[in-house]
Amino acid sequence: MWKYVLESYVVFEELDFTMMEFNPLCPIVNADGSKSIIPLDMRGELDDQAAFKNAKKWVGIDEFPRVFGHKCNPEEDFIARLDSQTGASLKLTILNPAGRIWLLVAGGGASVIYTDTVCDMGFSETLGNYGEYSGNPTDSDTYQYTSTVLKVATRLDEVNPNKGRCLLIGGGVANFTDVKATFKGIIKALLEYSKPLQDAGFSIYVRRGGPNFEAALQMIKDMERGIGVPVHVFGPDTHMTRIVHLAANTIKEYDAKQ
Repeated sequence: MWKYVLESYVVFEELDFTMMEFNPLCPIVNADGSKSIIPLDMRGELDDQAAFKNAKKWVGIDEFPRVFGHKCNPEEDFIARLDSQTGASLKLTILNPAGRIWLLVAGGGASVIYTDTVCDMGFSETLGNYGEYSGNPTDSDTYQYTSTVLKVATRLDEVNPNKGRCLLIGGGVANFTDVKATFKGIIKALLEYSKPLQDAGFSIYVRRGGPNFEAALQMIKDMERGIGVPVHVFGPDTHMTRIVHLAANTIKEYDAKQ
């Protein structure tokens, strides 16, 4: 019995199970007199965050079920596939395609704080997305992530005819993520979407800290002339959620002029 349990544990660890259940277990005596344990039924659950390193081992498992009641769109599916191929974390949920406040947030904890603050200020119905990037993603990762968010955020059609929108590029103070490297990808995507950002009347608010944050924020400031929309940049000396209040005021001021 102990050998069966030990070998099961090895499989549990190597394949990143989060739960493994055998019920019932049937002890049998083999023809040579040795004894074995046979599981008559089994179920298990895998950690979907380990897909990037176990894709070849998890034969036949192409995707995990989505959150109950949520119908994924192509952008969410694309980020989910990208997330499964990298050791970083990339998450995206579209809440409102007609939203006016859009988030590019570094860190799972920060994403919750920014989302809660937007809702606490009474702007939950204008929040376009929920998501985060973290785990020291490459500039290619952040470029593809940002491009995907901007593709939805800059739509100007019957789905989202609203102008006067805001993009919040926020996060706490990173421990090991190279802020400059991640901002390279973000800036590349922003410059490519400069015309749609202008057409939708975007204002951009940035607050970030961490390794190389000074160089990263300077890169954002230098980008403003090329992107053609207002860009407001803050470092870790500014409270993390301050940019949410500034964005809310921007939307209120825009609506008051209409």
